[in-house]
Amino acid sequence: MFYLTELGNRLKEAREAKGLSLEDLQELTKIQKRYLIGIEEGNYSMMPGKFYVRAFIKQYCEAVGLDSEEIFEQYKSEVPSVYSEELPEQLSRVQSRKTIPAGDSKVVEMLPKILVAVLVIGVAILIWVLVSSNMSKPDSDDKKNDKQNTAVGYNKSDEFNKEEEKADKNQDVKKEDTSDKKDDADDAVDEKTQQELAVVSTSGKNSTYELKNTDTFKLKVTSKGSPWVGINNGEGKLLFQGTINKNESQEIDFTNEKEAVINVGRAYETEIFVNGEKLEYSISPTEMATQLVTIQFTKAE
Repeated sequence: MFYLTELGNRLKEAREAKGLSLEDLQELTKIQKRYLIGIEEGNYSMMPGKFYVRAFIKQYCEAVGLDSEEIFEQYKSEVPSVYSEELPEQLSRVQSRKTIPAGDSKVVEMLPKILVAVLVIGVAILIWVLVSSNMSKPDSDDKKNDKQNTAVGYNKSDEFNKEEEKADKNQDVKKEDTSDKKDDADDAVDEKTQQELAVVSTSGKNSTYELKNTDTFKLKVTSKGSPWVGINNGEGKLLFQGTINKNESQEIDFTNEKEAVINVGRAYETEIFVNGEKLEYSISPTEMATQLVTIQFTKAE
């Protein structure tokens, strides 16, 4: 039998103050309910490892609006410590740096100088070709063309000149008509292909939107604070989960998906963009901080 520890009692009070059940918290954090109960009861022996204890507590804090660093400092006697060697191998993002052989490093150092030399030689050759080409054209060709044009102009009759001017005017009118029609067609295409993002339904903390009249679906979630966010596709596959730091964002391409599901812990600190268009919450973020936003995508044909 385990009883609530001081830390567990603090977390449970914060959860209940948010109006969240253990099932709600499980859906929000994707942490199994039995682990959430273990955290509140201080039963850390049931966890997969010490690292997961701290990780789960951190996610619990963020979901109920507590500062995890402050909680770890205040209850450090209750939370097991973690060392770097205890981190799961799959969670480590550190990559070993390959040393460059001495011979290769010299080549790398010389590479910028070689590229600059090649560029200078290329520019010099180009200038020489252009100058030679201009100098090779005799002035007599220009004068001969001028004389021919003058002679032809004198031989044209007045009637021919009038017909030519009339044809030019007609051609200009046709060009203007064609240009106007093209502009109208372009405007029609723009109106036709403009995407539509509209609310379909709203219930409690859940809201559903429909995206159509576009063949792309690029989702961007931006943080104005430090909200916890979980992003799944329509089949329930988790594509992102964690805290997004202030002024940072998470981008995912859903073009080949039919649906995107976004769990937001602090909606008032979170902005959602669809193909660059800001999504307006159908539920006020100040009234409902925790929201589940679903976007259904119908690709334009």
